[in-house]
Formats: sequence, C-alpha cells, structure tokens
Amino acid sequence: MISQLPPLSLYIHVPWCVRKCPYCDFNSHTSPQQLPENEYIDALLDDFLHEKPYIQGRELQSIFFGGGTPSLLSAKGIADLLIRLKSHISFAENIEVTLEANPGTFEQEKFSGFFQAGINRLSIGIQSFNPDHLTVLGRIHSSNEALLAVNIAKQAGFKNINLDLMHGLPNQTVEQALTDISTAIAAKPTHISWYQLTIEPNTVFYSKPPALPVDDVLWDIQQAGQTLLAEHDYLQYEISAYSQPNKPAQHNLNYWQFGDFIGIGAGAHGKITSLTQQQIIRRWKTRLPKDYLSPDKAFIAGERIITPAELPLEFMMNAMRLSAGVPKNYFNERTGLSSESIKYLLQQAVDKELLDTSNNTIKPTPLGSRYLNDLLEIFMN
Repeated sequence: MISQLPPLSLYIHVPWCVRKCPYCDFNSHTSPQQLPENEYIDALLDDFLHEKPYIQGRELQSIFFGGGTPSLLSAKGIADLLIRLKSHISFAENIEVTLEANPGTFEQEKFSGFFQAGINRLSIGIQSFNPDHLTVLGRIHSSNEALLAVNIAKQAGFKNINLDLMHGLPNQTVEQALTDISTAIAAKPTHISWYQLTIEPNTVFYSKPPALPVDDVLWDIQQAGQTLLAEHDYLQYEISAYSQPNKPAQHNLNYWQFGDFIGIGAGAHGKITSLTQQQIIRRWKTRLPKDYLSPDKAFIAGERIITPAELPLEFMMNAMRLSAGVPKNYFNERTGLSSESIKYLLQQAVDKELLDTSNNTIKPTPLGSRYLNDLLEIFMN
C-alpha cells in the first residue's frame, strides 16, 4: 500500500525549434515566423488546471522548461506563466527552475530577462565545440557563440548552469571527445550532461545513418571522458550526468528516484501517484501544437495505469540510472509493493555482481552500470 506521496515536479514542454536537428526524436517542430506565445501560455495554464487534482496538497520541488527550444519564448511570457502558476500551487522555498536554451545570439540577449523572470538554472544545448561536428549535427551556433553564451549567462546572474554535450559523434576520435569535455570544464559550469549519440527512429539520421565510431572507440571515449571529468571534480551521479559537489539536477533526481511529475505542453508526459485510488498513472498530452492549441481538442491524449506486475521494472529502470542508487525503503514507499515481493530478484542481481544492496540501499555495481540492460532484464516479467 502507498502510504505517502513522493515529491512533485512540473515539466513544461515548448515544442518549437528554429530548425529540427537530424538526430532529434523529441516532439519538436519548426517554429512559425510568429510564435503563438500568448495563446500557448494560456493553454499551458489551462492544461495545468486540468492536472490540479493530482497535486494532492503538495508543493512543487522543481520546474523544467524543455523542448524544443523553450528559450524561443520571451522572458515576459515565462515570467507571466510562473506568476500564474504560483496562484494555483505552492513553490518550495528552494525550488529549482530550469530552462533549456540554445546558444544562438537571439537567445543570449534574453538571458538576463530569464533570470529576472525566476529561472535559476540554465541548461545550454551545446552538443559539441567542434565546428565539423556542429555542422553534421545540424546545430546553428558556433563554438565561440557557445562559450559566449556561458559567459553571458553568468553575467546575467546564473550560478547554476548545465552544458549539454554529446559523444560518439560521426567519425569522432577519443581526442576530439576529450577536447569537447576540456572546453566545457574550462567554462566552469556546475553541471555537465554528457551522453552518447544514439540513432532513433523517425529522425534524419535513422533514414540516412552517419558513420559512428566502432564499439571499441566508443568504450575508450567513455572511459577517458569519465576519468577527465572526475579529475576536475565533476561527479558522475547518473548515467549521463556529472556535477560539481552538491550540484546535481534536482528535477532529474526526482525522475530517477521515482518521484511524481506533472507534464504540460504539447507532447508532455507525466507520472502521478494517486493515494485514493492506490495507483500510479502515466499521462501524456496531444503532440501537434495546432491540436494542443485547438479549443476543440482535449489536452490529454492518453493515460495508462502501471500495473503491480510492471512496477518493479518501472522502478528499477529509473533508480538504477543513479550511481548511488536509492534507499531500500523507496521501493515500498513509491510503488506500494512489499520489498519481500522482489527479494528473490534482488538476490539474483546481487549473485551476478550487478547489484549492491548493502547499507540499506539498492544501487548498481560498476558492472551493473556497464551492463544495465542485463541488470534490468532480471526484473522483466
């Protein structure tokens, strides 16, 4: 039985980009010349009001503006939305409010306005500092613009900045990958997201696959990159996330710790716990901006109850992304299932040296992190 609600976060999806990148499978669409900002912000608030019953007395611990390119919105628009949200839900005293931004000049001019609007964490999508790789990835900024964006963000008042980088890029060498990381480290962000390029369906790269590094090179890149980040006190707390001490992304931590999050915006997803119904529900919104903005269409596109049989895998798929894992009691508290119900599965994983259950935690061993699919397969039905 679920006896208490987990922390609550809010995800806000902005579905427009200046241009769709060839590797991107997110719900993003080329921005019209005139963004329907006011209409979209009104729709976001209306969407949130439909989700209000799921708050269940909680305050928001974090807000994340994702996309797409949320920095296409004006600072005034974001400030207006945050003010209106505050009239319907309490914000935690130390709430983390993140905005994803691209380092193009147009967005840089807004950074000060974003900070004044209430954004206190900026996530800048750089992906690479290598000009050739930026071109292949379809990015519309240069390496110099990326570094300038970081400096402008700091001047605007941001003390919590994430840089997004990718590795395993077409024809990338170990040396090129390390140069990207070194350049990012020199900019002194508080957080670096460093994730491997994967080819996803419904992308340009899927229909026209680029030449990616072979597995041995990918492994060398990963090993060398992790070592370099650790040497500069960027601690790996999640598969693709590295932070300075005590600076992990609180929003993402809530995801991986199987917390709750409301999702609003075109194509947004949410995960909600209902105490009264003793259920955990995944909800998702209509994807196309024109449908999301239509008064004749519902915001909600679908929802699904996570069955008790599915919950162990759902929980582990999130928790095992974290290097430190989660406290053992989280499984019972956040799924409503008895820890005894997965005792045999936990022991299997321990026997295979993929899992560590000492010190009242459930966490992957280094071997379990490397072979995460093998670890998760134990919890599949």
